[in-house]
This record gives sequence, structure tokens and C-alpha cells, in this order.
Amino acid sequence: MPLPRKKTFVVFREAGKLGPYDERPMLPDSTQTQIYLSRNEGPQPFYLICEKDTLVAVFSGTGRMELELTSVRSFPLEPGDHVYVPAGTPTRLFADTESVIMRYKASQPGLEGVAWYCESCRTELYRYVFDTARSSSHEGYLTGCRAFNQDEARRRCSACGWVHPAIELGRYRWEELAGQLRS
Repeated sequence: MPLPRKKTFVVFREAGKLGPYDERPMLPDSTQTQIYLSRNEGPQPFYLICEKDTLVAVFSGTGRMELELTSVRSFPLEPGDHVYVPAGTPTRLFADTESVIMRYKASQPGLEGVAWYCESCRTELYRYVFDTARSSSHEGYLTGCRAFNQDEARRRCSACGWVHPAIELGRYRWEELAGQLRS
């Protein structure tokens, strides 16, 4: 069944239908700026890197955003916060309490990537880049996480030897959402 898109929607009603880090597109494809809605708990399983600038708006819950390759390493999040994310900045969301967020992206977001960093020394472990013109973000998330999980060398830090645990994919609905977007 295809994902229904609307010009208007009730954020909390729609968020109640979502799983963690679903990043479900909400507006019709013809809209210049697309809104991606998520209802999150716990940490995002990767850092997201977008070729174009994005904006994250927090509607409920608390947590933080971690950033790499910037002078700001962490930003606390609470309802009402809007965080501008410059193009190319790796960001990872951590929901301390159940959170509803919207991520604003260009309707044609271009390249995106998922990356992992060593929790001990912050060295980049692995990055998977995909073109959103050829596949949905959800397909990219899933493919990147599977590749990361399948090869321990991708999860092992070359600088300090720390091994990142595999991503538990069972809690994410990216495959289902990708199928709905293809319909």
C-alpha cells in the first residue's frame, strides 16, 4: 500500500503511527521542502549526513543531537527547538524520552550518507553514501546498516581497536517504508 501524503496533517496523530527513526515523508512529492516525521526513542543507530542543509524541529520529548566535524559537539533538545544542520554535517539524535521530531529537507535531497564513529576516540569507522534520486533514504539506511553489521572490520576502530556493536535492525521499519514509497 502506498504512503498517503497530505498538504496538512495533525503532527501528534500521525506521529502515533510511527516507529523509531521512521523519517516518514509527509507532504506531496511536488512540495519544494519535504517534511520527514519520526517518533523516536533511544539513540539513532547512525549519524546522518545530508548533501543539502536540513532543519530539525522538536515537537515533544527531550534528548540531544550529536554533531561531528563541527565546533559544536552536542546540542540539547527540548520541545520548540529548531536546529539548523549545514550540508555535510554528520548528526545523530538521542531521544532521552519519547520524542516527535520533523526534519525538513529539500524535495530532491541529493546524496545522503550514514556513518558510524568510534565511541572511544571519535574516529570515523564506516560511511555508506547513497543517491536519494535512485533509492529512498529508508533503503539507504537499511543497506548501510546491513553492510556495517556484516563486516566486523567496518565496526572496528583502526585507531584504538574498539568494536562497535552490530545494529539491531528488527526495531526499524525502513524496509516496509521503502516498499510503500516504491508503490
